[in-house]
Amino acid sequence: MMRTYEDMPKIKLPHAKDIKISDTTIRDGCQMPGIVMKKNHKLKIFEYLHDMRIEKLETFVYNERDKDACRAMMDYGYEFPEVTGWARANPADIDEVLKVDGIRETGILMSVSDSHVFDKMGLKSYEEAETKYLNALQYAVDHGLKTRCHIEDSSRANYDFVYPFIEKLIEIDPNTIIRICDTLGYGVPFPDAVEPYGIPIVVKKLKEMGVKHIEMHVHDDFGISMGNTLAGLWYGADWASLTFLGIGERAGNTELEKIVAFLITRVEGFEDRYSLKKVTEFAEYMEREIGLRVPRNKSVVGRNIFSHESGIHTAGIIKNPFTYEPFPPELVGGKRNLMIGDTSGTEVIRIKAEETLSELLGIKAQIEKGDIRIKAIHKDIQKMYDVEDRRSCVSDEELKDFVRKYYVFQVDDEEEVLQEEYTPVVEKNTHIMNPERVPLDEVPVKKNVSSKAEKVAPVKKVASKKK
Repeated sequence: MMRTYEDMPKIKLPHAKDIKISDTTIRDGCQMPGIVMKKNHKLKIFEYLHDMRIEKLETFVYNERDKDACRAMMDYGYEFPEVTGWARANPADIDEVLKVDGIRETGILMSVSDSHVFDKMGLKSYEEAETKYLNALQYAVDHGLKTRCHIEDSSRANYDFVYPFIEKLIEIDPNTIIRICDTLGYGVPFPDAVEPYGIPIVVKKLKEMGVKHIEMHVHDDFGISMGNTLAGLWYGADWASLTFLGIGERAGNTELEKIVAFLITRVEGFEDRYSLKKVTEFAEYMEREIGLRVPRNKSVVGRNIFSHESGIHTAGIIKNPFTYEPFPPELVGGKRNLMIGDTSGTEVIRIKAEETLSELLGIKAQIEKGDIRIKAIHKDIQKMYDVEDRRSCVSDEELKDFVRKYYVFQVDDEEEVLQEEYTPVVEKNTHIMNPERVPLDEVPVKKNVSSKAEKVAPVKKVASKKK
């Protein structure tokens, strides 16, 4: 039987115990057009990454603003995420990293595709590029830095150059992390695909060459960055370079929250390694303070992820959330939201009407299935979509109006009570709404009502409005 989240078998990911995450939200994410992150933004992001238990982050150190933010992050004294640098392949850039006490690791950009080597950088040969990169790596190692070699645009490169070049890199630093940069998203996750596109074959060959650490840094230009990242991890990569919400150049990067959610919920051994408790709050912060717009249907953090409207879906969710939710909303600090629209059935209207009635009357209301008034509300809602040019869900205020129309009436200007012709007795904390209208003079009046029950009677005689 598979009827709960706990029933679902977990994926056994090879090398799962070795997998770690490096976040580049405040480095690559800052390169997204229109994004400006100040020191206070970077520090808050750093705190959220700490709450998620992310192992590492990378950041620029080009100017004093960058350096000041780095120092402030390290002043927190957190074990993770470790703050690391980023540099181009020249001693001057690496010197900037060395100026920040406490940074022990840096990435070094090493572009390898023909368009990058010959057009962007204006170099004359592969040999010239190789010499430049090897010298930069040697300089960083000589100055005591741990290193990452960022093999830029590797999915559009000539591997007759790339493989021998990487062999020379690991001769200089056997423990360096080789970052496979799928810069334009040309990589594919298919096992039979060959270089330069095939992520699995590239990772496997690097492992066979003796590369100890491989990191996946994948852009989403073709919408398959998550698949490529997971393919890399499946075939032996032990690091994933990610950004929160996937922000970054052009179409962005593999989303941090997606990979973490997948690992926690689907892969054996990750249940307690990372945390997503504040990830919805994190997304709201990025919207509010950074100016990002999070799509409503965004995986993990979108407003629609736990929102349900259609009759079939809401009925399933009410009976067992597992039917239409991939994981509990509490996992990501979210909240389930049952909505009413043109595809909604009577069950979701009943549940929402109960909540609304409870709010209006200050008691815990229960509306029985089959209540004719729910059917009447459903009919009224359908008329809204049949007749009017209606394109939005029914708002909470609109639902209150329907509930008032069929369940309560106004006494004076402030007090609301149940309509007279319905059940006149309210048990403590619970009121069961009768599905049939009963004339008030036919309802037996309870005598000597105990303290556990309160008789609901109108403050003054007010005739109910017939609908």
